[in-house]
Amino acid sequence: MTAEALTEIVLPGTVEPEGLQIRRGGAVPTAARGQVVVRMEATGVSFAEQQMRRGRYYDQPPFPFVPGYDLVGTVASAGEDVDPGLVGRRVAALVKVGGWASHVVVDAADTVEVPAGIGAAEAETVVVNGITAWQMLHRKARVRAGQTVVVLGANGGVGSVLVQLARAAGVEVIGTASPRHHDALRAQGVTPVDYRAGDVAARVRALAPGGVDAVFDHVGGPGIVDSWRLLAPGGTLVSYGSAATRDDEGSKQAPVFKLLGRVWLWNALPNGRRAYFFNIWAGRALAEDRFRARLRGDLTQVFAAVRRGEVTPRIAAELPLESAAEALRLAESGTVAGKVVLTP
Repeated sequence: MTAEALTEIVLPGTVEPEGLQIRRGGAVPTAARGQVVVRMEATGVSFAEQQMRRGRYYDQPPFPFVPGYDLVGTVASAGEDVDPGLVGRRVAALVKVGGWASHVVVDAADTVEVPAGIGAAEAETVVVNGITAWQMLHRKARVRAGQTVVVLGANGGVGSVLVQLARAAGVEVIGTASPRHHDALRAQGVTPVDYRAGDVAARVRALAPGGVDAVFDHVGGPGIVDSWRLLAPGGTLVSYGSAATRDDEGSKQAPVFKLLGRVWLWNALPNGRRAYFFNIWAGRALAEDRFRARLRGDLTQVFAAVRRGEVTPRIAAELPLESAAEALRLAESGTVAGKVVLTP
């Protein structure tokens, strides 16, 4: 029987997708105390990798490194102080980097078991995207049935999950997307708005003259001001990215600092509205056990929504790990709906 070997995709520096390097034949890593080795079955291409290859993700590690924000796979081995019953189970994990590999070492406490009946690729689409959507919707905006929200990029990885979770909660959704996605959004009960056809804010105001209860904005940049102005009294803005500055040069931290500055100023105003800059890792350094428990609970809720049929995983495409360059190029093209998934 041939021993398993490690395959990794390496981001060597600020390169085009074709500059990704495939590293084959390395030794499969060994789990240390409290860790497991996960044999990857699915990993994804998120917006973070698009920023990282440009050197624009605000806290990415130094080059070279293996990207990959999350993964789903089977536990191949476990280190000391880990329940041996984990071996052979399918789990999901949020890792920020390192997921684009055939085998990944993860702290056992950071794994979440994937329920039976959900495939690896399906589960992968709702790990970072599902946790992000759930926490923004229920922990930040605290939406209630009958409210109205705006989701920018309603056909994207996070947006498509956010829309479905909002509809399951009885929330009315106005979603921005290009026209080719409008029929699919209407079929989900979403009111679509073409983000390329002029003043988006004016068209949202025509649909909700009194303002909306929440706006979920991954774009950032100057347009974040329009998102804030769309809020009704008591409304919530959740900013969770800076897609507008993806191709900018200069400091990678500057766009985040600008967003944080706006959030601070808006929250200081006595108008009853709130603003957040969502960071999925917030709180981990101060209370790791609480962070893990919250993440595990929220992802479990998302998996339950998938099993109930409230969330349908949106797989834009499945490609083999060694086609990571093609997958990244596809994800950056803006032509697909859902998440591009890599498999062994």
